Amino acid sequence: MKIKIKLHPNSSQEKIEKILENNYEVWIKEKPIDNQANIELCKILKKYFGKPVKIKSGFTSRNKIIEILE
Repeated sequence: MKIKIKLHPNSSQEKIEKILENNYEVWIKEKPIDNQANIELCKILKKYFGKPVKIKSGFTSRNKIIEILE
């Protein structure tokens, strides 16, 4: 399953908010330096969905497409 994420790095809080069926907004504390934000995003989404996740596109963008692996 693929979902769209709008990421807010360097936030003061960490939370996930569902906007539509496959659209989410995610706030994380990590800064987007040296791939730290992407790594933290994958950890948070894995914990949220209970399944491994993989970034399909948007590695350097705030808007990402994430694949939830079965």
